[in-house]
Amino acid sequence: MTELETQLSTLKSNGIDLDMPELLRFKSLAKMLSLAPSSRAASQMAGAERSLFKGRGMEFDEARHYQAGDDIRSIDWRVTARTGRTHTKVFREERERPVFVLVDLTSTMQFGTKLLFKSVQAAHIAALVSWAAVARGDKLGGIVFNDASDFECKPRAQTKNALHFLHSIIESQNEALRMLSQALNQNTSDTTNKQSQNRASQASLKALQRLHFIAKPGSLVHIASDCAHFDDAHFALLGDMARHCELKISLVRDPFEQTLPILSDTQSLSVTDGFSRSEILIGDAHTSQDYQEKQRKQNASFKRACAKVRTQARLVSSGLPLDLQLNAQSRGFQIGSLL
Repeated sequence: MTELETQLSTLKSNGIDLDMPELLRFKSLAKMLSLAPSSRAASQMAGAERSLFKGRGMEFDEARHYQAGDDIRSIDWRVTARTGRTHTKVFREERERPVFVLVDLTSTMQFGTKLLFKSVQAAHIAALVSWAAVARGDKLGGIVFNDASDFECKPRAQTKNALHFLHSIIESQNEALRMLSQALNQNTSDTTNKQSQNRASQASLKALQRLHFIAKPGSLVHIASDCAHFDDAHFALLGDMARHCELKISLVRDPFEQTLPILSDTQSLSVTDGFSRSEILIGDAHTSQDYQEKQRKQNASFKRACAKVRTQARLVSSGLPLDLQLNAQSRGFQIGSLL
């Protein structure tokens, strides 16, 4: 069995389709991902998240001198007896932080050259975030979309809600693959391909607009996408959400989108972006270096755009299993981080 076959067997995947056992695998890996907030809660909702708001919660915060109007039920009799002055207990209020996952399964995500389609890796990211949220007791919600349709999952803190959300990802991926198969079987023109690109861009913008509406202050928003269609309108929405939510982007890229294949001999490869067709010379050191530098600049540009709207971005490869990338990241390697 080759290394590729071993990895796919471990992932319970063929790299293209999705099924529930494949996504259930990430339930046992939920501890690898921390969803702890990186900033203080901004929400006024009660729940399981610590915040600066003090009151009658479940977690003890401090003991201070008794003041007029304090609840006598909160008097700390041990500290009072020890100091000779009346003290009262102050508890940390609990906060709840809904977790929203946005999963992009549009046409540009239906691509892969080494291990997985980018769409499949995005589904794996969504599954890991979903199970991590369920393990924390957070409310999980999300939006899944492809070129033709979208699905919204209302936030609930239930395992069956996570299963419902993951099932919607599977159905949306199946629909996206059917559309891809139909397009490949037809002799599509550049005009048709351009229309497809426009539909994907509109679908991603519509999904972000809906997410902007339903994500309440204090929420965690995790986006799994290649962000190929993101423009000023998309980043404007991200900026608005970042004012009251914590935003994280998993930028899913295929290895071919970062570096050209290494060959012993040079050969010409015909490629298209849906608008025009060109030739790339692979196996040539100078061409490969220029290509890699261009991709590095694109990543740096995307990183700067995210920084302007206070959004964390992380590069995730579709050419390696997600858990291997997380393990490498925890050991200090750069896999999984935006360079």
